[in-house]
Amino acid sequence: MAVLLYYPLVKPPTEILHQALLYWDGIASIVPQGHREYHFAVPAELNELREQRLYTPLTFDRDNMEELEDPEWGHGQASRFLVQELRRMAAYPNRQQLSFPDAYLYNSKTSLWLERELLSLRLAWPNRRGPWSLVVPPEVQQLVIGTLAREIAADRRVSYVPCTDRADAYAWALRPASEDRLPAWELELGKLLPVPAPGTPTVDVVAFRERYADERHRLMRALHRMLGDLRRNYEHPADVLAQLRREIEKSLEDYRAAARSSQMVWVNRSVMVTLALAAAAGSVVQPGLTWVLGAVGGYALNVATREIRPLSRARQDHDFSYLHRVGETLA
Repeated sequence: MAVLLYYPLVKPPTEILHQALLYWDGIASIVPQGHREYHFAVPAELNELREQRLYTPLTFDRDNMEELEDPEWGHGQASRFLVQELRRMAAYPNRQQLSFPDAYLYNSKTSLWLERELLSLRLAWPNRRGPWSLVVPPEVQQLVIGTLAREIAADRRVSYVPCTDRADAYAWALRPASEDRLPAWELELGKLLPVPAPGTPTVDVVAFRERYADERHRLMRALHRMLGDLRRNYEHPADVLAQLRREIEKSLEDYRAAARSSQMVWVNRSVMVTLALAAAAGSVVQPGLTWVLGAVGGYALNVATREIRPLSRARQDHDFSYLHRVGETLA
């Protein structure tokens, strides 16, 4: 089971919601634990999808996250990274480097020690209009929730995959610590994952999901297998594509036929996926190099390399993150 985990907010944009319903087993987001805050943050559409088991609200035990050295979600490593980055932010010579207007961070999304750290660094202020949240710069919100999203995804039985539509939040979530870096690839999958045009009702997307379940599952399996194999067999990417190309192209052909028969209008959006490589591959692919891995489904897979922060609890099956460029149509 593979579910997209949207961050840094609770409600995903409609295009990401539709993509999750078509190419994954559903969508999740991190929500506040408090009853009042939950109903304020989670819209009716997500609650309806929750009843259909297509949306999962995720929380963690705030009371068990008191100790800095051993929070439930990170065994200390992710916590130390957060503290390091927050203190670096607080030490900016010009605090106006942090963006305004301010964003909000629900208290019950974070731990008590992190709340105290934010207040002591003057990177957060009590929200007088809503006592259940803190006012923070957007960079702080993105760093905290992006880190939580990656750690929660790595520590669950369900295969949650972090995704966002905000390039800055994406960068903060993957930002490596100065002493801890992991090589990764970035692939653009846009034309392999068409979505219904803006304005398409979610109920129609759910109906398509159910009617063409076989075609959807075949394409999901082919794409997820490709990403997993590229991550593990990073030394031989051409071999991976050669083995899977026919499977992917056949599943794409069947899926596009289903899309044409649906009478919905479809568009191609830019979607980037970051794959943490399964081993130190700095000598195999030099960071900063941009190249083309190959062509699948008539579309070249552009690949760039970068370095990201390793997870404190690395999954053996994957370490992926998605950036959806909502509103950017590919020709």
